[in-house]
Amino acid sequence: MLFYVVVMRKNTSRLPATVEYQLFAYYVVLNRGCDIDKPRNPAESITAERCTGGNKIMAIHEECGIFGVMSTKKENVAGIVYYGLYALQHRGQESCGIVVNDDGMFSSYKDLGLVSEVFSKDILSNLPEGTMAVGHVRYGTTGGTTRNNCQPIEVNHQKGKMALAHNGNLSNALELRDKLELSGAIFHSTSDTETIAYVITRERLTTPSIEEAVSNTMNLLEGAYSLVLMSSAKMIAARDPYGFRPLCYGKTPDGSYVAASESCALSAVGAEFIRDLFPGEILVFHQNGVESRKEHCGKKKKKTCIFEYIYFARADSVIDGVSVHGSRMRAGELLAESYPADADIVIGVPDSGLDAALGYANQSGIPYGIGLIKNKYIGRTFISSGQNERLDQVRIKLSPVKSVVAGKRVVLIDDSIVRGTTSKRIVKLLRDAGAKEIHMRISAPPFLHPCYYGTDIDSEENLIACHHCMEEIAGIIGADSLGYLEVEKLSKLIDSVDYCAACFHGKYPTKIPTDLCKDRFERKLSERG
Repeated sequence: MLFYVVVMRKNTSRLPATVEYQLFAYYVVLNRGCDIDKPRNPAESITAERCTGGNKIMAIHEECGIFGVMSTKKENVAGIVYYGLYALQHRGQESCGIVVNDDGMFSSYKDLGLVSEVFSKDILSNLPEGTMAVGHVRYGTTGGTTRNNCQPIEVNHQKGKMALAHNGNLSNALELRDKLELSGAIFHSTSDTETIAYVITRERLTTPSIEEAVSNTMNLLEGAYSLVLMSSAKMIAARDPYGFRPLCYGKTPDGSYVAASESCALSAVGAEFIRDLFPGEILVFHQNGVESRKEHCGKKKKKTCIFEYIYFARADSVIDGVSVHGSRMRAGELLAESYPADADIVIGVPDSGLDAALGYANQSGIPYGIGLIKNKYIGRTFISSGQNERLDQVRIKLSPVKSVVAGKRVVLIDDSIVRGTTSKRIVKLLRDAGAKEIHMRISAPPFLHPCYYGTDIDSEENLIACHHCMEEIAGIIGADSLGYLEVEKLSKLIDSVDYCAACFHGKYPTKIPTDLCKDRFERKLSERG
């Protein structure tokens, strides 16, 4: 291709030159095979600026698991929550905590680490019996990984006590926090959860009940939040009006009520699934039963995070009536239709790529095999914090099965490509094991935009799809070919258009925050500007 270099003279008008450079860029994009109408690097209007002088960052978010139980009798409710959190461990591996309510007296234990690491037999035995308890597993980068940010958050106020566990991310958290701080509020953590707790506490001082305070608070919150909170006498579960994050409840054979982020946690404690909370619904659990409040229902169009089905949720969970396993199978089938491959075997990256791999194999007729073995005791690389850490984890987390992939043309299914580093490492592992060809298929569209609702993806400058076409990415990661699930086909995963996929197409259901500097107290003075 022939390019013309434009040389500007000192007296040349800027406008013609600008047009010429735009044309130059136009033909460069065409030559690279990219779609001109779908820019890879989003406009600055949707990009947040760091407080320190304008370095572009993305919103930093958290994905967590919450659990609560209200028993019909005084018993070891901490043990019930422990097993519930164990089932939700995939949603957060940085910290965890349990708060027990014994006749209005709260006892708690929270620390950094996995559920099995934090809660030894001795620690669990030191927590008293009670009639209620709430628990939390955390993955959070909104607020550092410190004990201060461990949940549930406990509050003592004029009208009693409260323990709060939160999954999600508020898009107006900083705005609310600034107002509270200016009114004299003192924060001990940097998480959105403490902001929610402050607002609920403030509303409780002027309302007749905790559920009324929660309802008033929901009028002020924007973004994603599924909550389980406990007062001295009640347990409350609430889901934001968009229904971004999942929340369901069930009942045990002895009549105890259980609320959890996913249905898999209900099964873990022997509770029968009743239903998901409706977007905007508040459930009030007390000794006489359960009450549903729906004053916030129907205010917003439902926007459940589609990435819950693609990656976050456990495959045996059901969210809003849709099987996570079934949706991932469907993703694989759609990939096989859109991006067929002449191959000998289909394998998936454990765990969230396995279901899609099975769907691809079923649709394509290519045999399915186990080509990668996962070390179950290593955390998820997608939510690991540093580049070196991600690479190190890949080395010990996955091992290829040489007898399965050697000499084979392999279709490799994974749930996402964020930076490309992990994918590159996995492809190399398979090459070293003797794979003849590697055709990578991704059961999600490419990440192109920030998420403000609880999905932690890297800054746009580090998102590989923002800067490279699909063919270029294939070359970077060392694959023979690459195919992503098309954005237009996401609705087929759940047979609905009621989902949020803003991280893929940039269409946000809420106002985009303009200031994301929630970590100002976790940075050195020289870094704050």
